[in-house]
Amino acid sequence: MKRKDFLSRTAIGGSFLLVSPWYFSSCSSSGDDDDMNPDNNGDVMIDLSDSKYSALGDIGGFAYVGDIIVIRTGTSQFTALSKICTHQQCTVGYDPGTNELPCPCHQSRFNINGGVLNGPASSPLTKFTVTQNGNILNIS
Repeated sequence: MKRKDFLSRTAIGGSFLLVSPWYFSSCSSSGDDDDMNPDNNGDVMIDLSDSKYSALGDIGGFAYVGDIIVIRTGTSQFTALSKICTHQQCTVGYDPGTNELPCPCHQSRFNINGGVLNGPASSPLTKFTVTQNGNILNIS
């Protein structure tokens, strides 16, 4: 192998090693897993008085917590669903005007209970149980 080829291949391989941690982590969840506060049962607890959840103060507001989207649907009602589209694992959003969760990748749409309204997704979003005790939401 010529010196020039060796140096070229070493540079390309070294560049891949430097970039690979970023590349592989870019397809993971949005990085808000550290917002999750699981209790001893594995349930997730959200403190509604925390400013990062201020959107949940209004009906129609939503917040992401780990792989969960939490939506305020009424004065004291909340819905928690998986934020991961069942088609190709994109992150769904929430449209309070239609009360639907659209997926930006392939236009799947889900209802407020996680049911599929429009494919290509064919499976519903996972729904979690939400209970409220004062300012604390418990998601299980």
